[in-house]
Amino acid sequence: MSIDVRVKRGLKLNLKGEAEKILVDAPISKTIAVQPPNFHSIVPKMVVKEGAKLKAGDELFFSKYSDKTRFVSPVSGTVKEIVRGEKRRILQIVISPDKEQEFKEYPTMDPLKTDAQKVKDHVFSSGLGALIMQRPYDILANGEDTPKAIFVSAVDTAPLSASQEFILKNKMNFFQTGINVLTKLTSGKVHLGVDKDSTGEIRNVQNVELITVKGPHPAGNVGVQIHKVNPINQGERVWTIRPEDVAIIGELFETGKFNAERTVAVVGNAAKETKYFKTIIGAEVKSILSEEPENTRIISGNVLSGQKIDYNNYINYHANELTLIPEGNQYRMFGWIPFTYNNIHSMSKTSLSWLFPNRKYDVNTNLNGEERALVVTGEMEEVMPMDIYPMQLIKACMAGDIEKMESLGIYEVIPEDFALIDYTNTSKIEAQDIIRQGLDLMITEVG
Repeated sequence: MSIDVRVKRGLKLNLKGEAEKILVDAPISKTIAVQPPNFHSIVPKMVVKEGAKLKAGDELFFSKYSDKTRFVSPVSGTVKEIVRGEKRRILQIVISPDKEQEFKEYPTMDPLKTDAQKVKDHVFSSGLGALIMQRPYDILANGEDTPKAIFVSAVDTAPLSASQEFILKNKMNFFQTGINVLTKLTSGKVHLGVDKDSTGEIRNVQNVELITVKGPHPAGNVGVQIHKVNPINQGERVWTIRPEDVAIIGELFETGKFNAERTVAVVGNAAKETKYFKTIIGAEVKSILSEEPENTRIISGNVLSGQKIDYNNYINYHANELTLIPEGNQYRMFGWIPFTYNNIHSMSKTSLSWLFPNRKYDVNTNLNGEERALVVTGEMEEVMPMDIYPMQLIKACMAGDIEKMESLGIYEVIPEDFALIDYTNTSKIEAQDIIRQGLDLMITEVG
């Protein structure tokens, strides 16, 4: 039996540049980087030095405030450089991979026949804990906690997002084992969100409570599914994990090897080739893009909530997309006049885009305006399917009012839940950044 989640409030944003369902092997990346800033609020304590020889799965560092959470090398090779920023903050551990990969051998086990505590210890000691996120606060899961539920969303409704079912196509056996592992980590259920119209093999996964999802973005956000199925109250913990990472967990339990394979979809209207690449966690951008694109923004992640990165940088640890869109640095003459540009998408009916609901649009990074005062228009509520007041929550975060933040639902949201508000609101505020600052304040003051 499954639970139906139907979302009406939101926005289906059709953009040009969706990836063809073709999977190719990316060239071997000359260097790999594990970037501690990818793990919010983590303060790394290094256990290796520059020049150290590693096997794939060897420990690199652990969390200063939770030594159970270990972080391991995605490849075998040599630590080339430990890059530091201000106040000697560690930004990157750069590794030169070996031509022939060697793996640290972890014990194999059947999670369904193993004690729950032993399964949890194995997950966090082998570096798999770095794949699991915690709600509230959108931080890494703490191995000392037992969540009331675990959620996996295999439906991604963000514009140009990678197809999770396509990514899992040849990994379903490992995915099932990974799900079996997750059942040992929670006192409640493991929930799996799938597209209601999907007929794929993923609907046959065992030991989960299936959530069938239908509706516009952000219906695929795991936060929306948690809100509809098992809301988070103060003091409660829920863990989330991406589908491909579930398969990585399953593979380690079956084979004893930490295989950090990552499938990355190159998407966007500025991309020359839009398809899926099989690579490694932390690979160089230039190992996938053959040449540096001109006047183009490279985003690690999806177009709404991904992070801007440089051509000479590395893909983020959890990202399944590399999005390329043109920089919006060209002035649109008379762009403020209604009906002037009918190829520009807008939720407002002052644009002709509402007459063409199925049209795919060329987009760029232009904000089409500057930051201005917040005005009560109701536009934020149109794209927020959760039962919260987004504008009031944003204002509470800006004011640092902890009591109001709690009463307005700060425990249930993370920045990506406000990505559409960034896109649609006429005030041009950075709602995701404001929510992140609010969550950081809650971590500091409430814990």
